[in-house]
Amino acid sequence: MMGKIQLNEKQMTEQKIIVIGAVAGGASFAARARRLSEKSEIIMIDRGPYVSFANCGLPYYVGNVIPEEENLLMVTKEDFKNNFNIDVRLFSEVYAVDTNNKTVSVREVETGKEYREHYDKLVISTGSQPVKPNLPGIDSPGIFTLRNIPDANRIKQWIHQNSVKDVVVVGGGAIGLEMTENLVALGISVTIVEMLPNVVPFFDPEMASPLHETLRKNGVNLCLSTAVKGFIPDTTGSRITVQTDPDRHLSCDMVILAIGSRPDAYLARDAGIEMGNLGGIRVNEQMQTSKPDVYAVGDVVESRDIVTGEWILSLLASPANRQARIAADDMFGRKRTFRGVQMTAVVRVFDTDIASTGMNEKTLKRYAEKGNIIAYDKVYIHPKNHADYYPGASQMSIKLIYAVDDGRILGAQAIGGPGVEKRIDVIAMALQLGGTVYDCEEAELCYSPQFGSAKEAVNMAGMTVTNILKGDIPTVHWADVTPGEMFILDPRGKDDFDAGHVDGA
Repeated sequence: MMGKIQLNEKQMTEQKIIVIGAVAGGASFAARARRLSEKSEIIMIDRGPYVSFANCGLPYYVGNVIPEEENLLMVTKEDFKNNFNIDVRLFSEVYAVDTNNKTVSVREVETGKEYREHYDKLVISTGSQPVKPNLPGIDSPGIFTLRNIPDANRIKQWIHQNSVKDVVVVGGGAIGLEMTENLVALGISVTIVEMLPNVVPFFDPEMASPLHETLRKNGVNLCLSTAVKGFIPDTTGSRITVQTDPDRHLSCDMVILAIGSRPDAYLARDAGIEMGNLGGIRVNEQMQTSKPDVYAVGDVVESRDIVTGEWILSLLASPANRQARIAADDMFGRKRTFRGVQMTAVVRVFDTDIASTGMNEKTLKRYAEKGNIIAYDKVYIHPKNHADYYPGASQMSIKLIYAVDDGRILGAQAIGGPGVEKRIDVIAMALQLGGTVYDCEEAELCYSPQFGSAKEAVNMAGMTVTNILKGDIPTVHWADVTPGEMFILDPRGKDDFDAGHVDGA
């Protein structure tokens, strides 16, 4: 039998709490705050039409995998009122915050009516906005970003009304890739334009290479190491030419901008709240801002990276939900701290799954240039996702990055079929707890031939590094090999060799 939560005097105090912004962070905070305080007045204000919706599902709504808009709605305004006694005010924009007098200024979007609301505690969860660079022609018809349900509906409408046959997706991150897959499923030809040498910015180039093959196999045209210079609409407004550098002209029916997001933090900045160098709100480990009684959570804040201690933007739903819970707990006297973020993520693109956690080599090298040097090395393993003798086994590739002095886990990337995310989740938990490759070696994990191997992939990665650190096996990385200086033998079959090999092999 479960006991009742004992609330102390502070927790029972009536407070008026205003939450600016709903969706992940704001809605999670409001629900948790109500659990901790029955008497507090909680008002959640959002300029949009929805309290909480599945923004991660938007590409699949565009592609009709999720058939109806209603399927994206997590909770309604009425749900929050009936279940949590929370006053939700939609189509209402907070346009100013006065932290001295503890008021917010609100404008009703549909009527233009303005009013002020006093608060005892304030939570800012205004999220982020898609990056839309100042390029010629970027506001032309047929160029879209994807952040909410109205954005998705506009894209669907444009596809239907203009019988769209070809699309340029600018950006090869998670949203760009998910949109690409769903557009291809609709029979649309897609070209991805990516400024970096590889899609999936959180992957190192060699780990992203198999994904390039997956995309090309499914008819996607890749323009890598390519920047967009501008957009030229034709006279009818139905076709767009994308100008790139190097100098190319890509003609299409529609453009999807998926080049990232930035914190929507103007309210906090105008209120004099301390901001970070990345444009997000600076908070402490309890999610408190520089102003008394003002908290911030979600995409709008900067967070500490667990590995390096550097400030970063997470822009992920999972940290937003955890931050919201910690902010509510702290507000009602439960002292907790936010551990930080490690950017654990997974994306499925056609039949290929990619997942990562922690640092990649690109980021470690960039930090080293700034003086934050971590001596590291890495290993690659290529196990099957379950026992090879059981039907349906497929190969995964896992890259584990570790500190050479003590074997501490710094990051991992994996690509392959089903089961990739399982291995990264295990490593992510170890990383957050300060685990080492020796912990991976000794981890006891589920085994059955349908799901894994007796010597699990995470164990294999740990064992491989342990052999290296103990001097049992010498290693040479392919990038360090100079053709002509040594004899290189590639033992793989001809098809694998032809797909890619070290020069001189």
